[in-house]
Amino acid sequence: MTSLLLRNARLLGEEEARDVRIVGDRITQIAPEGTLRDAVEEFVDLDGRVLAPGLWDEHVHFTQWTIRRSRFDLSDTRSAADALNRVREVLSEQDREPGVSATGYGFRDGTWPDAPSRDALDAITGGTPVILISGDLHCAWMNSAAAVRLGLELDESGLVREGPWLNSPAHLRDASSPTSAKFREAAEAAARRGVVGIVEFEHADNLTQWQERIASGIDQLRIEASIWPEYLDGTIAAGHRTGDPLESRGLVTMGRLKVVVDGSLNTRTAWCWDPYPGVGAQDPHPCGIATVPPDELRRLLSRAVPNGIAPAVHAIGDRANTEVIDIFEEHGIAGTIEHAQLVSEKDFSRFGALGLVASVQPEHAMDDRDVADRHWAGRTDRAFAFASLYAGGATLRLGSDAPVAPLDPWHAIAAATTRSREGREPWHPDQRVPLDVALAASMRGRTTVTAGDIADLAILDVDPRAATAEQLRELPVSGTLVGGRWTWRDL
Repeated sequence: MTSLLLRNARLLGEEEARDVRIVGDRITQIAPEGTLRDAVEEFVDLDGRVLAPGLWDEHVHFTQWTIRRSRFDLSDTRSAADALNRVREVLSEQDREPGVSATGYGFRDGTWPDAPSRDALDAITGGTPVILISGDLHCAWMNSAAAVRLGLELDESGLVREGPWLNSPAHLRDASSPTSAKFREAAEAAARRGVVGIVEFEHADNLTQWQERIASGIDQLRIEASIWPEYLDGTIAAGHRTGDPLESRGLVTMGRLKVVVDGSLNTRTAWCWDPYPGVGAQDPHPCGIATVPPDELRRLLSRAVPNGIAPAVHAIGDRANTEVIDIFEEHGIAGTIEHAQLVSEKDFSRFGALGLVASVQPEHAMDDRDVADRHWAGRTDRAFAFASLYAGGATLRLGSDAPVAPLDPWHAIAAATTRSREGREPWHPDQRVPLDVALAASMRGRTTVTAGDIADLAILDVDPRAATAEQLRELPVSGTLVGGRWTWRDL
């Protein structure tokens, strides 16, 4: 087995320098600096750098994150008119082939002063299929040519939301699919930030695709591969259970059943107890949408749980969270709620009482604070309420929902602990969590490096406990190991 000695390391939370021996994929010994002298295949002097458990991003759509690099950016558009101008610029590029589709990403129309229009988009795009994807991935603004390609019908807004959009053919949304080189590049970029693993929620055959990627050499990350309801029966027939290894090195494990029971805040489809402000009496869904009704969720869990498949349920609105918690309680399940963005006061303590995981994305609070102030007016004291969830006993896990936010746990840690970005005043600062809580939520519950652990490690140039808010967001990482194997090194 390979052996590695990391000399002169400061373990996260400690001041004394240590030597750390790794044999194979495990930490076998930790001793005072300079006392481990046995021969090893490699030794590296960390020169006092911080050695920490590797970081996880607990909510990723990896294909969408990889594709985002080839989509044109709409994140800074402040109106439908802005977005149309961006489309004009893209279509006027001289090297663009006529008729080749164009896909943009990142608009958030929840605070726009004007509305998307199918006719306005058609007028500047002609027969070129154009799809503009919202920052939360829950809707798209497209022209008629794109709708024909996807087999969708458009109303006058040109917006397609929730099920019709999320279930449209993914391979037709972009001009090309990511290559293996692009996937590898994205995985390497994550490793450069100290990431050792992700929870994959891409709406795809993740179990098969990730085994193929690992075999092809895209092996910088550990993957917990989720399934979606349409893959449930096949997964049960194959005998896969949550936590089972799916390939020989253990880099891919069977994850959870992903179920999306409501929409999103930006699209005003998150399922809430109270109507969204300004919703007219004619609106069929004034409180949002139950995309998977409670009885259907019960049916799915009754099939999955007895077969060893644990659930991870997307719930954003407060009614969606209440309904999911009720169903977990009925089934006696210590499940995971993804997002938990708006939670009723009475439900915070239920997370702890039932042993639930709140898998949250703190950077969303920074992205959506203005949308929340407009569309959840009077409710934002319990929106993105990380401190209340923690106080209620929830097990916190932090993620990005990449591409909705960057696949970078330091952004999530900074947002969770400061509730601020780009110099703005902290938003509901009482919902900040301590740094140790945010670190543990990004390190699978542990912030210490211990002999006997799997050697999934990050080498940090700055101690997070001494970093400013700005330094924390961009905290430099000089090395990452997965199972004792370098996946990133700048030493």
